[in-house]
Amino acid sequence: MFDEGTPIYRQIADQIKAEILNGSLEPGGKVMSTNQYAAFYRINPATAQKAFRDLVDEGVLYKQRGLGMYVADDARERLAADFRERFFDEVLRPLIHEARQVGISVPDIIRYLEAQEGTLR
Repeated sequence: MFDEGTPIYRQIADQIKAEILNGSLEPGGKVMSTNQYAAFYRINPATAQKAFRDLVDEGVLYKQRGLGMYVADDARERLAADFRERFFDEVLRPLIHEARQVGISVPDIIRYLEAQEGTLR
């Protein structure tokens, strides 16, 4: 399940974020406890706890004392906004830079995307 290139706690946090984005975990939904997560994936509970703590710090999860961890009401919107921002910074900006280097203008890119819109679904 886990790859060796990324810390396990980060992979856990990313997996939970993906489940929130794809609707598997809904706002207000309860998340497995750190001990359950650790037992299920056979990892150190401290590793799972670090992932959950990071998600709480990011406002994606919240803790109800004695009850467990839950998905924040605005988690999906927060994650989608973060994804959009990273997409523009890490994907689109370098793509536009590279396109300009070979003579492709932004309007050319837009025309291409609009022409492909129906075929990309």
